[in-house]
Amino acid sequence: MKCIVGLGNPGKKYEKTRHNIGFMVIDHLAAENHWELKQEKFKTLYTIEHINGEKVLLLKPQTYMNLSGEAVRAFADYYDFDIDDFLVIYDDLDLPPGKIRLRQKGGHGGHNGIRNIIEHFHDKSFKRIRVGIGRPDVPMSVIDYVLGTFDKAQQEPVQASIDKAAKACEAWLDRPFQEVMNDFNQ
Repeated sequence: MKCIVGLGNPGKKYEKTRHNIGFMVIDHLAAENHWELKQEKFKTLYTIEHINGEKVLLLKPQTYMNLSGEAVRAFADYYDFDIDDFLVIYDDLDLPPGKIRLRQKGGHGGHNGIRNIIEHFHDKSFKRIRVGIGRPDVPMSVIDYVLGTFDKAQQEPVQASIDKAAKACEAWLDRPFQEVMNDFNQ
């Protein structure tokens, strides 16, 4: 079983914010494959699909970003999947809009959703796709920036990164993550 987790905040208020780009990737991946995240369990919207004879979970935790680890851990315990079998998609201030970066493991880099997942698993060795949201051009708090929406100039590169991240997820369902990293980290 593999699990793909998109991080974000629940509710209409946050739907199109930069911090929800993980949710946007999951929604795009689901739409491209005609899947629907209609089921709810452990404060998470999810679906279970079967690809090449393997179960695949798509998750959108509804716990708010800072508590994402609670939901992911509950699914890991319930479905008995290993940390090697999940991939987390989230926003990254240090990458410009339009860029993605895949990693096998790492620290939280100041991202509270990733910090919470690390705390719940006591392990940093899970796969990630960081999706660039860039930094603000004008002085503003990080919170105001990540909870803001993409401006018009960012729309096209952001949509390209969402599509690329979804394709990377699909590739991981067929191939080892190292190969996928080599293809998508260019």
